Amino acid sequence: MKKIFITLIIALSFATAAYAAKDAVQIMDKSNNVYFYSGDDGRAKVTMRLVNKSGKERLRVFTMLRKDTTDGGEQKYYIYFYKPKDVKRTTFLVLKKMGGDDSRWLFIPVINLVKRIAASDKHSSFVGSDFSYEDVSGRATSDDTHEFIKEDKVEGYDVYVIKSTPKEKAAFTYVMNYIDKATYLPVRREYFNNKGAVYKVFEALEIQTVQGYPTITKRKMMDVKKNHYSLVEFSSIEYNVGIKDNIFTERYLKKPPKKYLR
Repeated sequence: MKKIFITLIIALSFATAAYAAKDAVQIMDKSNNVYFYSGDDGRAKVTMRLVNKSGKERLRVFTMLRKDTTDGGEQKYYIYFYKPKDVKRTTFLVLKKMGGDDSRWLFIPVINLVKRIAASDKHSSFVGSDFSYEDVSGRATSDDTHEFIKEDKVEGYDVYVIKSTPKEKAAFTYVMNYIDKATYLPVRREYFNNKGAVYKVFEALEIQTVQGYPTITKRKMMDVKKNHYSLVEFSSIEYNVGIKDNIFTERYLKKPPKKYLR
């Protein structure tokens, strides 16, 4: 009888662990969809402030266009810069692929050059900010393994805590995700290095509902070691705009689509 009881306990433990792992993947998939795939497409004006440890600011202002091919799947991003003066008219294009490397291009108007950004640069700084190219266009949940850690409360949000570990070499060793139970948006992310220390922290500072979609309208990325952070605010947000596919081509890097910019 004792042996049967122990066997049942072991079987239950394995079943619980398997369920938790599956549940973690489902939570991260849903969070990824809510965060990066609201509506069929989207448009927003973005103000980015880069703040160093002395409090000195640098400003970036741009419009971001997004169009989804499939929810949770391939996407297209187009970004047009207004400020500062030295990056004005710079454009950035991302063709997000699943099961392969994203395609990224940058148009630098001062030298009239369209530059292909190597796939290995996806963890590099996005226009000098604490956000990487991957932070802007997203990371496939299938690139990581996900472990349900616990339920908790963070900054007034009831959250699921999920540990995500990359399947292949990445800029981080693992990430702790704090996912709001109500909206499934990430309200905090802590990036750990190979020494087990937090080196970068993401925070959702403001969440609003726009056209029925919960949206992070103010977010922050902090470089812990350098004591440097980037603050991003979204305004004039619209979903389901009807953006045409041909906008997301190299042709429009040099010829910005004025119809969709503001």
